[in-house]
Amino acid sequence: MRKTLNTMNSLFKEADVSEITKRIDRLAPDTKNHWGKMNVSQMLAHCNKSLETAMGEKPFGKNSPTDKSYIFKDPLNFEEEKRKLKTSLTKFFEGGPSNSTKYPHPFFGKFTEEEWGVFTWKHLDHHLRQFGV
Repeated sequence: MRKTLNTMNSLFKEADVSEITKRIDRLAPDTKNHWGKMNVSQMLAHCNKSLETAMGEKPFGKNSPTDKSYIFKDPLNFEEEKRKLKTSLTKFFEGGPSNSTKYPHPFFGKFTEEEWGVFTWKHLDHHLRQFGV
């Protein structure tokens, strides 16, 4: 992966962050998922927690299933979750690679700072495709 990082999408590239933000903006409170159990507000909250983790604000446990703090069952405010995700996205981008967490990912292991940018882009892309944007 390291050899091709410059050619991969990353949340440390302004154009990629802009594209992801535009996709987030196309979501609406009634956007339906194409797979999975989350509704759109739950997905936004889940992605926000993931970005917070990538910034070191919430460390992962080792070899654990999806942490309960990443699963949302109660009703959530769509606009609030959308705002939080966009704020975290901006914070992640502006913080740059050196502000990535030093904790290893529980499933993929240790990431370089640049790999965190690629991984977080892929995670957001996956969930935005889940909702057709």
